[in-house]
Amino acid sequence: MSLAACLQLLSQEPCANAPVYSPCEFVFELSDQDAAANPNPYKTVELRGEFRSPGFDTLAMPAFWDGGRRIVLRFTPTEAGNWTYRLTSNLRSLDGKIGNFTAVASGAPGFVEPRNVHHWAYAVRYTQEVKPHLWMGDTSYRFAFMDQSLFQRVVDTRAAQKFNHIRGLVLGSAQEAARIVPAPDRVDPAHFRELDERIRYMNGKGITVDLILGGADNQLAKLLPQPADRESYIRYLVARYAPMNITWQGVDGFETYDNGRALLKEVGALLTKMDPYRHPRTSATRATSGSLLDDGWMNFVAHESPENSLGAIEHQLFAVPFVNLNFGAEESGAGRAAHGAVDSDTFRRRLWNAAMNGQYVTYANTGTDGRGAAVDAAFLDAPAAKQMTVWYNFFDATRHWELEPYFDVDGGRALALEGVEYVVYVERPGPVEVLVEKHGYDVAWFNPISGETIRQKGFKGEHYTGEPPDRSHDWVLHISREGHKEGMLRSYKFESRRIEMQVIDQNSAKVPFEIAQPSQSPLPIGKTIPLEARITRPTHATRSMMWLWIGDVTATGKGYRVIGTEAKGSFTVPPLLVENFPAVFSIRLYGMNAVGKVYSLDKPYQLAK
Repeated sequence: MSLAACLQLLSQEPCANAPVYSPCEFVFELSDQDAAANPNPYKTVELRGEFRSPGFDTLAMPAFWDGGRRIVLRFTPTEAGNWTYRLTSNLRSLDGKIGNFTAVASGAPGFVEPRNVHHWAYAVRYTQEVKPHLWMGDTSYRFAFMDQSLFQRVVDTRAAQKFNHIRGLVLGSAQEAARIVPAPDRVDPAHFRELDERIRYMNGKGITVDLILGGADNQLAKLLPQPADRESYIRYLVARYAPMNITWQGVDGFETYDNGRALLKEVGALLTKMDPYRHPRTSATRATSGSLLDDGWMNFVAHESPENSLGAIEHQLFAVPFVNLNFGAEESGAGRAAHGAVDSDTFRRRLWNAAMNGQYVTYANTGTDGRGAAVDAAFLDAPAAKQMTVWYNFFDATRHWELEPYFDVDGGRALALEGVEYVVYVERPGPVEVLVEKHGYDVAWFNPISGETIRQKGFKGEHYTGEPPDRSHDWVLHISREGHKEGMLRSYKFESRRIEMQVIDQNSAKVPFEIAQPSQSPLPIGKTIPLEARITRPTHATRSMMWLWIGDVTATGKGYRVIGTEAKGSFTVPPLLVENFPAVFSIRLYGMNAVGKVYSLDKPYQLAK
């Protein structure tokens, strides 16, 4: 591009009157000379825009190659007013060029971000505008690869059902990934242009797209074996998708990678550095991504497990939001296409238990998730999908962004904003007792299958006792001060209280249990090893315990793995954790008692070949 042509393009202000939180684009064509000097623009063309907001904050965005000679700089203004920008490039005709444009206000809620320790919000940057975000996701691994008409039907249906997240694979299967990334220094821009349009479509329906950057079993490491290759890929994805409403979800099961933690630490650092919008970051997992949190790049933890002990205990350990991406896929009715598929009744119970753990939730159905079978639109209205909408409608009427696990309850599991609202899930119907702050409360029983609410006589006091309307299924007890909640919306800020994290008690003299098994060292590789926790000081609080066992070979730096969630069980040492002998396998046992107090014990063991 000649200098005169460049100046003419800049004078057209491509982002003029762009709505806030709506992407706009600067498009450049390489000149003959620049094209000749850059036969692989994906790898060699460097272009970055530094955008300065009306509030004098600077957002730096990389540009991306879009095929042929086309270079695109995509940007989303985050506040209304006059923006200025400056280009930095290794193309002499573009380097140092400046311009300005005006962005206009819009009704867009902003990007999703962590807020209030364990929760989510839409926040418009540089303002005080914050709107609670009730994360409810769907799983559609193949949203980028299915037929266009089927894709639109899936998205339209999920939007109507109130889903506001859809997660899926950027690169697809191994065969598709080999086509999209045919060499470490090349990508197929046609695939990403299609992905652009699909993300735009979902964003237009109010859906945030959760991008899984690489498939399982070392896919990303095989396609991009060198750090420089991975940096080019991450820069490319940031350039195309950071201006959209997305989250970054690492790889599909980091535990299936030989060096998943190290690779994700590298990738996560790149995302943190390059993404000016600071979109939420985690990794998909086979149990928990919590073992990656100390590396500093993640800002929420993903679970893919139905185990209540894992969800409940890690919620007490980490001051970040939690999203359970897979607590079981609803069986579509066409035959179990996926390991661990469950009926809709089991799915609903896991859904509500996940919520009581303090997790946000993601749905999956074996007929629509694309994991083990072709996507079939006939299963979009499956029973559990409807129950997800029921779940959303219930929590949307609560102060969900302030609810935390609550333990002064018998007969159920609870969340509460103490003195304001109590939500008790009664999985096995029977008598329920809840200690509450002394006020007058509205009381209702909520049917999690139908969404029907059965209102009860108001209650005033500190000790509520009651029983569900019938014992034919699970119920939700809702004790709340509805009038007070309305007043809070008018006069309180986003948070009405500070959420405090408990200090985990690691003093062995105070821990009321011991690790009884394994009792001997060394531990054998490849063989079943018993686990047993034994209560040593029984109290009223230890009448009900949740357990979480984790194991780690610290020297390898690969992070811990969950090896048990019950008082008794067994495990085998995860082979990918062991690189050399001799090695030490560290077991940590967490126990949480009936009042929510968490204790931990550590015990090292030698490993034998």
